[in-house]
Amino acid sequence: MSKYQKLSEQIKQQIQAGIWHVGEKLPSLRKQAAYSGLSMMTVLQAYQQLESQGWIVSQPRSGYRVAPHAALSQNRTDTALHPAESVDINDYIFDVLQASRSPGMASYGHAYVDPLLAPRHQVNRSLTTSVRFMSIHSVVDNLPPGNAQLRHLIAQRYAAQGMQISPDEIVITAGGLDALNLSLRAVTQPGDWVAVESPAFYGALQALENRGLKAMAIRTHPTEGIDLDALERALQTHPIRACWLMSNHQNPLGYSLSEEKKTRLAELVNRYQVYLIEDDVYGELYDGEHKPKPIKAFDSSGHILHCSSFSKTLVDAFRLGWVAAGDQAQKLQKLQLMSTVTTSVPIQLAVAHYLHNRNYEHHLKQLRHTLAERKRATCQFLVDHLPQAVEVVNSPGGYFLWIILPKGSDTTALYHLALKHHISIAPGNMFATHAQFAHCFRLNTSYSLDHAHQNALATLCDLIAQHIQALVRH
Repeated sequence: MSKYQKLSEQIKQQIQAGIWHVGEKLPSLRKQAAYSGLSMMTVLQAYQQLESQGWIVSQPRSGYRVAPHAALSQNRTDTALHPAESVDINDYIFDVLQASRSPGMASYGHAYVDPLLAPRHQVNRSLTTSVRFMSIHSVVDNLPPGNAQLRHLIAQRYAAQGMQISPDEIVITAGGLDALNLSLRAVTQPGDWVAVESPAFYGALQALENRGLKAMAIRTHPTEGIDLDALERALQTHPIRACWLMSNHQNPLGYSLSEEKKTRLAELVNRYQVYLIEDDVYGELYDGEHKPKPIKAFDSSGHILHCSSFSKTLVDAFRLGWVAAGDQAQKLQKLQLMSTVTTSVPIQLAVAHYLHNRNYEHHLKQLRHTLAERKRATCQFLVDHLPQAVEVVNSPGGYFLWIILPKGSDTTALYHLALKHHISIAPGNMFATHAQFAHCFRLNTSYSLDHAHQNALATLCDLIAQHIQALVRH
């Protein structure tokens, strides 16, 4: 934060604490400058910001006074914002994910694509070829920022969308989550505020907990995405250092932001000088003719770090991702050397070989078509079999459905009940710092709706109906 922003935040907190009452005159510019050790121009900027936010008013020849509605501001809860001074969710997520690993489980709860959709034979042939001809110097050659050919091929894929991303800006990582975590480490310090969606990808919440960061969860609509007005209020009222947001086919809701919202997000990042860590691991899985652009495509500030991965489109076990980090690229490389040292060299070589020698675009086209068909079929099955009180949120692209049960439902209890029938779901409490989504859950639709999966979904629908009936009785 700049000096005037820090002073503005300090005075705002004083008003909220009742140190300055409605109508009371604040210290003059000269006195405030003397108290704070700041210049009069800095104090003026702080006062002007407070005035623009409605906390104080200026009066001719009378200076600045606390605004009449500030008393309401200090008592009003902004329902679009859910601040959390600390994040404590990892134990819950660990327990949920571990319990879902049993053999024979209908795994609607995890976030991986059906492994049968991966081009395993082609990728394995690329891996065999790469290892056979791997140089004895390959470890050194592929240290951070990563394999030169692979970064060049990724840069070309950006260019196909009209984005000028130099290979030198790209850092290869051990999966998309590694890219996101490295980016977070590069732009924050423990104790910083980070804005996230509500609900958010649980990996983001785990990363905040691990780094000792504060979460500012921003209200997010199931189909329209994050509330940008609420995000801007958070940027005005809290010293937010970074945002971690998903732009396309968000996990868990499934929405993609409109280009209008992406443009405004890029403008907010520039205006408030915060970093945006863009999680775009599902960007290739669109349902339609044109690939949606990332927020990075609208960036003019250099404050957007675009993270993606091959895990959702090739072989998830390869764990290969990247970040287009701009001027933060060298810092990410240094952080990577202190943690993973380098991403697996054989995997980097194999993916580079596959992209260069195989028809990746043909595979993506088939994958998108299959996922779209399976999602539509699963959604229709649920709509036909679930009680009318249940809402199924289905946005184009990706492979997640967001299921909303009546208020008062407990999808964690439903999750434990479903496990007894060898069915896993992702309960809503995995995706929030508070319990506001306890009545929701995420469902993976990437599996074929064969006989076994139809039986599993039918059982799940029955369990949901029983759960709702019990809720009504009580």
